Amino acid sequence: MICTEMRERLEIKNFQYHSSESSILSDKWHGKPYYSLNAYLKNTYGKRIKKISINGGFTCPNRDGTLDTRGCIFCSAGGSGDFAIPWTSMPGAGNAAPHFFDTSQQTCIPMKPESSIVHSVDKLDKVKKAKQNTDETIDPYIAYFQAYTCTYAPVPYLNRLYRHALDNPAVMGISIATRPDCLPEDVLSLLSRLKENYPGKFIWVELGLQTIHEQTARYIRRGYPSGCFSHGVKQLHQQNIPVIAHVILGLPGENKDMMLQTIDYINSLPVAGIKLQLLHVLKGTDLAKNYHTGEFSVLSMDDYLTILIACICRLSPDIVIHRLTGDGPKELLIAPLWSRDKKRVLNGLHKRMELENAYQGKNYKIQKGTISHEPRTPNPI
Repeated sequence: MICTEMRERLEIKNFQYHSSESSILSDKWHGKPYYSLNAYLKNTYGKRIKKISINGGFTCPNRDGTLDTRGCIFCSAGGSGDFAIPWTSMPGAGNAAPHFFDTSQQTCIPMKPESSIVHSVDKLDKVKKAKQNTDETIDPYIAYFQAYTCTYAPVPYLNRLYRHALDNPAVMGISIATRPDCLPEDVLSLLSRLKENYPGKFIWVELGLQTIHEQTARYIRRGYPSGCFSHGVKQLHQQNIPVIAHVILGLPGENKDMMLQTIDYINSLPVAGIKLQLLHVLKGTDLAKNYHTGEFSVLSMDDYLTILIACICRLSPDIVIHRLTGDGPKELLIAPLWSRDKKRVLNGLHKRMELENAYQGKNYKIQKGTISHEPRTPNPI
């Protein structure tokens, strides 16, 4: 028996794209030809919810010597959290110096004042105080633990950190970026307890897949097989925790068909959301060294839009799209420079999708024996 969400997925294919109105006329998508995060949030909460990206002082097994010391080939010194605000104090720390977790010492140690993680204002605490001290409506937030691997620490540290965010009345929920090989049983148990303790708030986990092709995965130094990703997704799904998959488009050596195979793989799993990230070449990365030697070239805007539209059309229409291009820090971005103009990219995407009568799920096919008939999100993402 096909579940309700699966049935809805099939019905969406019957919607027609009205080029004169520049939108796919599904109320669920709010006029866009794909199921965006903003549309999901408006459908679920009746409003747009902002994100605060947070640097929780983590590291990564690809950096601390557990797997490697160099990190993934594309990852900046900021651990893919270059826009994340610092987490400047732990609960109960009062006026004490900020701390971060050091895996080599298995303890929390004071940060040096010049540390990039130190910041004079904890934005979440500021928002919390504002909400407590005024009758005005404060915009709700998602606390996004973004930088490095945000489950890679002892459970007591994670527990304090996540609860500090969830206790904030302005925070609707948390989103935790991590690796599928950093989800031990005690972390999964913690996430399950938090769901029980905060029934009015959501907990999402974002897992980096990037590609299903093992040769590419070795090149980017991902550090785990694709089977590890599917195992992590299924473990989280069993805990009713929605998963958002990260995929990079334009990785060296991959063509459009290979990228579509990654989309097919995502479709085969109970994944609730996806981030489609354009490959950025950033200063200080090993990827930048390879780019400067001419080992590979980056996608043109036209080629990227062609691949992106193909991926959107192939993607199951019940998967929420959280990102369509990504932002490279201007001071670090080497290529592609056209990606700096995000508005132009998105406008170009929408125009081409309208002209091509393209929409999410247009070329999606349920593959027998591949797609689970379970709902992707037992509780809404």
